[in-house]
Amino acid sequence: MQALLAQLLVGLINGSFYALLSLGLAVIFGMLNIINFAHGALYMMGAFCAYFLLNLFGIGYWWALILAPLIVGAFGMLMERTLLQWLSGLDHLYGLLLTFGVALIIQGLFQNYFGSSGLPYAIPDELRGGMNLGFMFLPIYRGWVVVFSLVVCLLTWYLIERTRLGANLRAATENPTLVRAFGINVPRMITLTYGLGVGLAALAGVLSAPINQVRPLMGADLIIVVFAVVVIGGMGSIMGSIITGFALGVIEGLTKYFYPEASNTVVFVLMVLVLLVKPSGLTGRAT
Repeated sequence: MQALLAQLLVGLINGSFYALLSLGLAVIFGMLNIINFAHGALYMMGAFCAYFLLNLFGIGYWWALILAPLIVGAFGMLMERTLLQWLSGLDHLYGLLLTFGVALIIQGLFQNYFGSSGLPYAIPDELRGGMNLGFMFLPIYRGWVVVFSLVVCLLTWYLIERTRLGANLRAATENPTLVRAFGINVPRMITLTYGLGVGLAALAGVLSAPINQVRPLMGADLIIVVFAVVVIGGMGSIMGSIITGFALGVIEGLTKYFYPEASNTVVFVLMVLVLLVKPSGLTGRAT
C-alpha cells in the first residue's frame, strides 16, 4: 500500500508540472494560435534563472518564484515582438518551426556552457523535512509543489475566464479589429498573453529545480509529454489542460505501480485513443 501511495504522490508531483506547462501552452495556443515548441526551453530557463539568482546575487527561492517568471516572461515578450509577430495570420506550422528552432538554439547555448549534468538547487529551509501521515511519509516540499501549482492554475483560469482583463485578452485575439475600435492596444495585449504563458513555464522550472536539479535538457525531456497532455485536454482549453495535466500524472504513477514497463508510453496511448474518439480533445471544441 505504501508503494502505491508513493507512486500516487510522484504522479501528482509530475502532474503539477504537466498542468502548469500545458496551461501555458494552452494559453498561448488558445489565444494566439501559436504552437510554442520553445516552451520546454523556457521552462529550463526558469530553473536556470533561479539558479543564477541564488548563486550570483544571493537571491533565494521565494524571490525566485516571483522574479524568474517575470524575467523569462520579459524574454518571451521580446521574442514575440521581434520574431513571432511576423507570423501573424500564417499557418500554425510556421510558428511551430520557428519556436522549434529557437528551442534548439537556447538549449544548445546552455548545453555548450553548462554541459549535460545537473546543477544542484537546495530546497528552502522552510520546506525541508516531511510529515508522517500514518500511511506514508510526505516530503513537505513535494506537497508544497502540488498545492502551489493547483492554486496558480486555478488563479490563471479565473484571470482569463472571469475577469475584465481576461475578457479583453480573449476579445483582442478573437476579433482584433472590433477591439481596436474601443481603443484597446491589441499588439500589447497579445504580447502580454505570450509573456503570461512563458511566465507559467518559468514558474514550473523554479518549482522543479530542487526536485530534478537544473539541467539544459530538462525541458526537452518533458515537452513531448506536455504536448500530449494539451492534445488530450483539447488544444487551447484552459481548464482541460489543468484537469488533464493532474489526471495524467496520477495515471502515469498508477501505471508505474501496476505495470512499470508501460509507464513511459501510457500518456501517448491515451492520446491516440482520445484522437480516435474525439479529435478535438476531451474538453476542446470541434472546429
